[in-house]
Amino acid sequence: MELPWYYIAVPLFVFIFFLHNCFTTSNNNKKIPPSPTKLPIIGNLHQLGSHPHRSLHKLSKKYSPVMLLHLGSKPVIVVSSAEVARDIMKTHDLVWSNRPKSSIADELLYGSTDMTFSPYGEYWRQIRSIAVLHLLSNKRVQSYCHVREEETSNMIEKIRQECNSVIHMRVVLSCMTNNIISRVNIGRTYYEGESGIAVKALEEEILELLGTFNVGDYISWLKWVNKINGLDTRVKKVAKDMDEFLESVIEERVIRSKKAEYSAGEAKDFVGVLLEIQNGKETGFPLQRDSLKALLLDLFTAGTDSIYTTLEWIMIELLRNPRAMEKLQNEVRELVQGKAEVTEDDLGNMQYLKAVIKESLRLNPPFPLLVPRESMEDVKLLDYDIPAKTQVLINAWAIGRDPLSWDDPEEYRPERFLNSNIDFRGLNFELILLKNDKSPTSVVNEMGGLLIRLGQSSSL
Repeated sequence: MELPWYYIAVPLFVFIFFLHNCFTTSNNNKKIPPSPTKLPIIGNLHQLGSHPHRSLHKLSKKYSPVMLLHLGSKPVIVVSSAEVARDIMKTHDLVWSNRPKSSIADELLYGSTDMTFSPYGEYWRQIRSIAVLHLLSNKRVQSYCHVREEETSNMIEKIRQECNSVIHMRVVLSCMTNNIISRVNIGRTYYEGESGIAVKALEEEILELLGTFNVGDYISWLKWVNKINGLDTRVKKVAKDMDEFLESVIEERVIRSKKAEYSAGEAKDFVGVLLEIQNGKETGFPLQRDSLKALLLDLFTAGTDSIYTTLEWIMIELLRNPRAMEKLQNEVRELVQGKAEVTEDDLGNMQYLKAVIKESLRLNPPFPLLVPRESMEDVKLLDYDIPAKTQVLINAWAIGRDPLSWDDPEEYRPERFLNSNIDFRGLNFELILLKNDKSPTSVVNEMGGLLIRLGQSSSL
């Protein structure tokens, strides 16, 4: 009996399709980066693991510091060297300035109208200008010096009162950092009581959702999975709850402004600054309500967990390395000797403290994988041909452990920075952190204030 033609044609077509997508290369003679073998449909998704920065570091050792992966249908370049990071973030910065579209960021951040996830263009330039010139300028940051000092003192006093019992430093550091960020953003703390706990939980859930892998963004025909596993419902609920909180914060600030509850010379909180420029009189750029809330949400989320987790890692590394701890303690004691009070101005003399912070950031960057970028046109990356619309992941965790950039990279040795010009301000790609994040200078200020007060306290 003769089989119908489609009994043979359909399986043959499927077989040829998978062969073409999985094992063939382009015939246009373009040079592409080395790549692990991918599977049908999912590509290299199965190789990310539970700690992608570690898995990608391991793969880069086998293949190349410039490696091509396929996450579902999306081509993604993974970079694990300072040289290539410099090429992307400096030499060809404009080409790689775009952000890949994220449906979760769209939902949580008002259509990705914040500074971190908005696509490159005139809007992004304007919103970034507002943040840099009006919110994160040196003058503005210094105007909140008293806030940092007060909250650090409050934390030390709390530790002193509870020094005879077990102290959970993550909770203590988180509370201090959240209070600082809250006072800077809205002029008051909100972490006391049940309402504060709820807001903090919302912030943590937003950060978790923004870091969640969304299969629909990489395999479009599997978007329906998020309806089944509850991700869509969860995102919508968190977005709604956070929007209600932000609306209440803005309305409260408007009422306080009308009542003139602020004294002359008092540092303005970020909500007040944003409301002043909302009509565009200062910037020539009208700031829409959703854009204001998106930017405010950036300031809440980016400035909390990243700071207190960095502080926690610094403490962990010092406990692991008693020799470094002793040298830092001696520096603090020498600085505070004979002084009734030490301020942030004294931090400039604490060279070993700065070295400790840099070394801790090298080994434990707050964001091991930087926020993805996407190429806007075809570009050369080293000798490789990278097409437009290709995503790139910069593995800051791997760069901090690259033996081509660091001697004995796995060893914790702050002394490597004492006679080095390498800094974390964006010019040295061996120590690159997430751009658009809260300035690491704040880590220096908060960690310095913490250690100084610990050094002054005779009971600790």
